[in-house]
Amino acid sequence: MTATVRVRGIYATTLTRLLLDAGHEVVDASPPIRRRFDAEFGDAPPDVRIETTSDRQGVGIRGDPEAVGPLRDRLQGVGLDALAWADPTPPGTVLDGEVTETLGGGAVVRLRTGGGATAEGYLPYGSVDDRVETGDSVRVRVDASAAPWTDRRPELDGSLRAAGGLVALEPGSGTRVGVRDDEAGRELAGMLDLLGLEPPDGWRAVWKPPAVDAGTEALAAGLERAVAAAEGLDDAVDAAGGIGVLEDATLVRDDPIASPNAGAWVWFGRESRFALDDRRREATATMPGHHRVKAGSADASAGVDLAEALCEPDPNAAFPFGVVADAFGPAEGDALRLEHGKPDGRLITLGEGQVTAVDADGSVTVKREMTGGGSYDGLGTPREAGDVAETSLKEGRWWYPTTYRGRDGTVRGTYVNVCTPVEVFPDAARYVDLHVDVVKRPDGRVERLDDDELRDATATGDVPEPLAEKARSVASALEQALQ
Repeated sequence: MTATVRVRGIYATTLTRLLLDAGHEVVDASPPIRRRFDAEFGDAPPDVRIETTSDRQGVGIRGDPEAVGPLRDRLQGVGLDALAWADPTPPGTVLDGEVTETLGGGAVVRLRTGGGATAEGYLPYGSVDDRVETGDSVRVRVDASAAPWTDRRPELDGSLRAAGGLVALEPGSGTRVGVRDDEAGRELAGMLDLLGLEPPDGWRAVWKPPAVDAGTEALAAGLERAVAAAEGLDDAVDAAGGIGVLEDATLVRDDPIASPNAGAWVWFGRESRFALDDRRREATATMPGHHRVKAGSADASAGVDLAEALCEPDPNAAFPFGVVADAFGPAEGDALRLEHGKPDGRLITLGEGQVTAVDADGSVTVKREMTGGGSYDGLGTPREAGDVAETSLKEGRWWYPTTYRGRDGTVRGTYVNVCTPVEVFPDAARYVDLHVDVVKRPDGRVERLDDDELRDATATGDVPEPLAEKARSVASALEQALQ
């Protein structure tokens, strides 16, 4: 299906190009997008919203369930190392769960997302009327979701709200206007009478900033959609026994009480970011590595905008890793984390080491001092206090080795991780592990590991077959090189 889509964030220009080419209508476009495209951008309420994640590594998609799936597939198709996952907790969904922990400002809730699956969420105490204790059964609405590779939990609320791009409905009376322009606010406050529409009993309209520039037809459509959503939420929650803390545990359900939206997350790897650069270049001047640099830090993102505004970038130039590292890091002596993504969306930090060398070709060396106890995974070599792990990273490479040495410099083994192309950002090296690895033991034996895990990840859909085949090819080449 074609859909109306609102896009925001550092990938907006490229995604607008992709969406327009696919026949979708982009609405509520930002001023830069309007300048870059010879297209009409309406103000109708969007079926789907696509927003860059707070860490700039990818995008979140939420909205009409019939449109989210095809859009997810379209965005994952931009490059071999783009990965996508369904969001089990899209905003607006009403779920049952159990409080598993109480913290200073709120409670951790194990949510029942359907089919026996669970997810964790965070419920601020101020968002629910009743006192919350460990073991309580609660029914909550997802207020804001969180990408699976972040350390955040979805934020929950103990009240209902029907969200919308132009207007939302929430419990209460009167009308609330969330804009700073007093005159525009007064006009919107009287819009309900003009449109002849009333929220359901017990609900009030909350006009949002984009409503200021929207036409009457779009405002009416947005309000009608919000009213329908509020009525649907009311009916579903009332039939299930209300919202908040549930006194009767028999009311708890395994499946969502209401799910007005579907959601998905798409993570872009390095190859995908450069493919996005190519599409963006069709609309406006784009430096090599535009999205790669912007994904690194907010400061780097502003630097890209300045560079592109001052001069016409050469599209055939190489990615200027040395210039970017000199300006934003990492530099020799800095601390650098190894952020090890997993194909199911999780992110594990393997540790933090000290940068000992940085080269303009994208090579970065990191050393970590190891603690004693246990053994090195895959190698079986005992881990002793004073051992040093030296990791050799190179921007864009599909693998990286870590060599472990004893206090006396004796090599205790080398572990080569096969992964999506490495990106060395100012404070972390990022990639997604592709399971299969190659090790070289102290006696010189070379062994390939975890092909079965890669096969399982392909079967579950976490690793698309073309990406899995690339991983196997890289592992085979490494086996030959290490013999």
